[in-house]
Amino acid sequence: MNKTLKGAALAATAGLLLAACGGSSGGGGKSLTISSDLPLQGTNKDQNTEANNAMQLYLDQIGNKVTAKDGTVYSLNFKAYDDSTAAKGSWDDAQCAKNAQDHVANAAEIAVMGTFNSGCAKIIVPILNQDPNGPMLMVSNANTNPGLTKAWDPGEPQKYYPTGKRNYGRVIATDDFQGAGGAQFAAQDLKVKKCYVLDDNSTYGMGVAKAFADAAPGQGITVAGMEAYDPKQPNYSALFNKIKGIGGVDCIYVGATYDMNGGQIVKDKVGVLGDNQQVKLIVPDGFVGYSEFDNLPEAQGAYMTFSGLAADSLIKRGGKPASFNDAFQKKYGHSLQNSYSIYAVAALQVILAGIEASDGTRAGLTSAVLGGSGVTVPADISMLGKEIHLDPATGDTTAHDMTILTVSNNKEVTLKPWTVQ
Repeated sequence: MNKTLKGAALAATAGLLLAACGGSSGGGGKSLTISSDLPLQGTNKDQNTEANNAMQLYLDQIGNKVTAKDGTVYSLNFKAYDDSTAAKGSWDDAQCAKNAQDHVANAAEIAVMGTFNSGCAKIIVPILNQDPNGPMLMVSNANTNPGLTKAWDPGEPQKYYPTGKRNYGRVIATDDFQGAGGAQFAAQDLKVKKCYVLDDNSTYGMGVAKAFADAAPGQGITVAGMEAYDPKQPNYSALFNKIKGIGGVDCIYVGATYDMNGGQIVKDKVGVLGDNQQVKLIVPDGFVGYSEFDNLPEAQGAYMTFSGLAADSLIKRGGKPASFNDAFQKKYGHSLQNSYSIYAVAALQVILAGIEASDGTRAGLTSAVLGGSGVTVPADISMLGKEIHLDPATGDTTAHDMTILTVSNNKEVTLKPWTVQ
């Protein structure tokens, strides 16, 4: 049977009882640090600050304690790392590498929740993998590039695991599902026939754009062209005038994250090709959660895919997501604004389940989550309102959920769930 997260729900009570008895179970308590590794500057700041706040709130709710299989009660601390720089305004290669070394060097740290960007994960995971006290576990709420866990580009995924042992997992589906789902939605619901595909030349952007382009012909969509844009350009009018000259293009797919000059791409798309009803604009979850994007006049009517269950729909379903949102609103004065915050807590729940099933060491935690039958977060306490389980062989979630959203009145609104066919 899979090991399940259950002790965390009772940890606060257990801690009080142990304190009353004047000791701790299983040979003494110990303090462990769970960290996050997210970009906290630039356009990512608000949504990732919210994710950190959500994780700290969840830890507070369980009394900042968890009980391992041998009865040891661990006190939990939370540390937020920033993998962005002010100069870049987004994640940075050198900062990701530095953070990885700092994670390994922090003796109290047992696992990492992150990263937000797949490219940053590809830098950090191999360093954590070679931790002499590990491998050290990382579980992401947002990475969707397939190559981190499955064959994609040459050498993937083996090159991220030099020890031969996996130490990375994620609670969100991968871009091969997201790209294919986007193409299916474009054909079946939007009835588009001719799409031009752009990407931001990043690991994430190229991956999801390729997945969309590969799936499009099978859905009856002609790919009129496919190219990378330079995120450093001041405008893209010439690019869209070239696309306009092709004729018949009724869809633009942008495989990118918003902080890679996505705002200018969207403005110039609308300026040259017309609004998002005339020529459909479809973007992946690299645009999800950015209030700056949602507030753009040119973004209204755009379609978005999200490789999971959207926050608004999860909260409406009730149960744990709704009660947690109530607590978050009480503390911070507003509801959870983006889906990645909920998925950050879901990733945290996987880490906690692993600690419960382990001996409290880095190596033991990684083996608990990515060895044997893995761990399971049961539906009744899951932040996703359903059982969470990672395939221990790959680290991928066993749920292939996807949501179609649109931007309306400066908000991300769920249109429908989508099952990739």
